[in-house]
Amino acid sequence: MKPLTVIGFLGSTLDAAKFGPSRWNKWRPSVSICMQEDLRVDRFILLHGSYHRRLAEFVMDDIRDVSPETEVVPHVLDFEDAWDFEEVYGKLLDFARDFPFDPDAQDYLVHITTGTHVAQICLFLLTEARYLPGRLLQTQPQRGAPQPVGTWNAIDLDLSRYDSIATRFAEASAESASFLKSGIETRNPAFNRMIEEIEQVAVRSRAPILLMGPTGAGKSQLARKIYELKKLRHQIGGAFVEVNCATLKGDSAMSALFGHHKGAFTGAIQDRPGLLRTADKGLLFLDEIGELGLDEQAMILRAIEDGRFLPVGADKDAASNFQLIAGTNRDLVGEVAAGRFREDLFARLNLWTFSLPGLAQRREDIAPNLDFELERFAEREGTRVTFNKEARERYLRYAEGGDALWHGNFRDLAASVTRMATLSPAGRIDADAVALEMSRLRALWSGARGEEDLLGRLLSGEALARIDPFDRVQLAYTVAVCRSSGSLSAAGRKLFTASREQRKSTNDADRLRKYLARFDLDLRAIVAV
Repeated sequence: MKPLTVIGFLGSTLDAAKFGPSRWNKWRPSVSICMQEDLRVDRFILLHGSYHRRLAEFVMDDIRDVSPETEVVPHVLDFEDAWDFEEVYGKLLDFARDFPFDPDAQDYLVHITTGTHVAQICLFLLTEARYLPGRLLQTQPQRGAPQPVGTWNAIDLDLSRYDSIATRFAEASAESASFLKSGIETRNPAFNRMIEEIEQVAVRSRAPILLMGPTGAGKSQLARKIYELKKLRHQIGGAFVEVNCATLKGDSAMSALFGHHKGAFTGAIQDRPGLLRTADKGLLFLDEIGELGLDEQAMILRAIEDGRFLPVGADKDAASNFQLIAGTNRDLVGEVAAGRFREDLFARLNLWTFSLPGLAQRREDIAPNLDFELERFAEREGTRVTFNKEARERYLRYAEGGDALWHGNFRDLAASVTRMATLSPAGRIDADAVALEMSRLRALWSGARGEEDLLGRLLSGEALARIDPFDRVQLAYTVAVCRSSGSLSAAGRKLFTASREQRKSTNDADRLRKYLARFDLDLRAIVAV
């Protein structure tokens, strides 16, 4: 059995008693906990106010008398108004966040019999939300018996059984969603709904999560925020291990992921634990999982399902208990159909799949992300830089307009802010700095660069060589419009704006689909890069 820690308030009325032998005829809840024959308390965190310090010392002495093996730890928690819900909840939340909980090594009981009714409600809510990672403990006197032991009951909070009292605060959920967005007040309704759903999945499930979306859409940052949220809720205790699968090639991929034994191959001069074991009790983020080979995919599947895998050169399985988040900019459905991705692994990953839109599909979120990037620059460089009003308005007009392509998504935005802030030594980004940056972005997203960055990623070198330079420019522009439009119909309306007026019937989406098919392309593949 793991050591047991009890956390509870000193009962200023129920725990009080006159000094003398007669006090042992009275039921005192904090003392009675440590008198139970079937409950061994290794540590008791006794919360009390400064005003009740003498009573706390008195109760602590009695606990030591009846249970010498119990370590009693006083913790002063003062309230200006013990019946002020906001104050009590806030200070208890701070206590919970600062306390060094270790659920893997310790069991916790949260005593809710003592303290004001407000304190008891707050303890319940914090336990239900897993800020206090334990079970509730209720104690009561034994009816008809003069002895002071009483009875106790530990409660696992099963929300299906306690719906009548387990009501979450909308603020708590909003706080978690804001946490996943790094506090950015995003405005895109679809993105906000997706983040709210991810927050619910993150705190209620240990199943794998699949994050899909183009490069630079924020998959890595979101995975780390999910880890931090789960760690804050004491649902995870190990490390965050991030792996870019595109960097794992050949024989070294197996060794890096699953580890190896000394002598397993030439150059294996010592044992290597591997990244899966490093992520034990933590979170493993496999970015660009679509780049893994089929053999590695098979071993990843077994590690997800059984928590076991075979290191290179070993004759015995290793174990690791980790949660998996996978990221990809590939169309995994297409990869499965092409035989490049295992169907059984995709089925295992596809329980919780979320597609992150690119920045071009979230133009209303550029303004709040602009402020976020300026804050990041200030933290990183120790210098605060701001826009003047005219410069900010001019930059946003361009950034939110259709001419800004945002091929690199948030990476492009972060780089853009960094350039403007660095070249504004007086701490103010002016209209000239914005004009210069707009020129840089136009050059970055020009047809030539689009061909290099987009067509080169969409088509093989052999396929690209078969396209005439004239057609490359047209195709690059078409691809750029598709990426910034969000749908074939919207892209078709922009591309065929003149000719569509001369046609009796228009099906812009079908017309564009047939054009892209000439190059073996479709919208899903274009948005994914």
